Amino acid sequence: MLNNKMLTSLKRLLIRSLLLVIISTIYLPSFSQANGKIISKKNNLMVVKVWGTHQERGFAQGFLLGDKITDVFRNYVQPQLSKAYPIARNLVKTEKQFYYDYKYIIEAKAVILGMNKANTNALNLDYIDILLANSMLDLSNIMSGQNHTHCSSLMSWGDATKDTDLEGKSVISRHLDWKLYPSLLRNQIMIIHIPSEVDEQPWAGIGFAGMISVLSGFNVNMGVFQHMMEDEKSHASFEKQYEPIWFSLRKSIEMKDNNMDGKNNLLDVYCSLNIWRQGFGGNYIISALGRSTEKEDSLIAMVAELSSSKPYLVYRSNAFEDSIPGDNLYTANYQIARNNAMNFSKRYKGIISHIGDGTAISLEKNRSLMRDYSHLSINYQFMTYCPEKDLFRISIRNKKAAYKNKPMDFKISTLLKNE
Repeated sequence: MLNNKMLTSLKRLLIRSLLLVIISTIYLPSFSQANGKIISKKNNLMVVKVWGTHQERGFAQGFLLGDKITDVFRNYVQPQLSKAYPIARNLVKTEKQFYYDYKYIIEAKAVILGMNKANTNALNLDYIDILLANSMLDLSNIMSGQNHTHCSSLMSWGDATKDTDLEGKSVISRHLDWKLYPSLLRNQIMIIHIPSEVDEQPWAGIGFAGMISVLSGFNVNMGVFQHMMEDEKSHASFEKQYEPIWFSLRKSIEMKDNNMDGKNNLLDVYCSLNIWRQGFGGNYIISALGRSTEKEDSLIAMVAELSSSKPYLVYRSNAFEDSIPGDNLYTANYQIARNNAMNFSKRYKGIISHIGDGTAISLEKNRSLMRDYSHLSINYQFMTYCPEKDLFRISIRNKKAAYKNKPMDFKISTLLKNE
């Protein structure tokens, strides 16, 4: 059953979607310039900033990244689905299998407008293709039961970090691990959104060209990071409608106050996930980190174990006996709290063996524990997010795995500064 807060959130989503439908029917923009710019191209990562409405930001992405989006589709998205591509398109187009907030449909359409304006839509893609690419994990599970990504992360805060340079502040280090595809390797993007909508806030997403959703992302207060739940083999149902997980994560960091309680913290992430009581189209594990100033540990760091089969939504905080001591939470790709599985992977055991009593976790130690004891050779991106230190640190795969490469540091406040 949905509680009052969830019903209110759903009503708000429906009203906002209706308004966007009305607006889009009377205003089809004729853009003369893109509301976006390339901030940097360094160490195999392109950083792009876009601003304005969903239409304007979508147009800017298509205009600036059209060639890269075409490359990802030609050499990754279409080959991955192969002969099943028309079936996948139909699942997205009919919207019987997936729910898309209309603002993202508007944004996807604008991406195509931007690509056409820049003459980079060599494949004649349309907005269905953009939505499809942002639903790849869900489609793969529904159609074939395949899980592709791996990933792992370590969150530390409070007593774990209090006697270090972090002084009790929260931090997460996260690996994005995936089978290596050349088209993805050469099209790694960090995109910064500066919304003009009054109920939205600046946020950043790290992924690949064509993504208008969040695989890894953050705002000034919190970050969300998706992993696969590899030890769960259940398939999603064709009889249910799901929101693709990456769009749920985008909402959780994009909205100023998703659950309308006057705050922006992990309760907004819980809200984005809890609305979908029937589960998600795939089997996922989400790490979410907020600021250490929150009163409850479960609002500083949380792991969500999500599935297409019961139990659909299970949450884990440091109160759960997961063999990682103190104010630390580790995530890899196996269930821990769900069904009380306590399924420890090799990487999980590596952290258990080297984290000691879970204290004296400095910024560097949090990162080095992941670098030395939780790495995989298929590592695309290795990032550290520390909101109260105004720090986002990332290294990117080029010829070597990301964790072996020199990181780049960004000030979160600078990245998310209004134009």
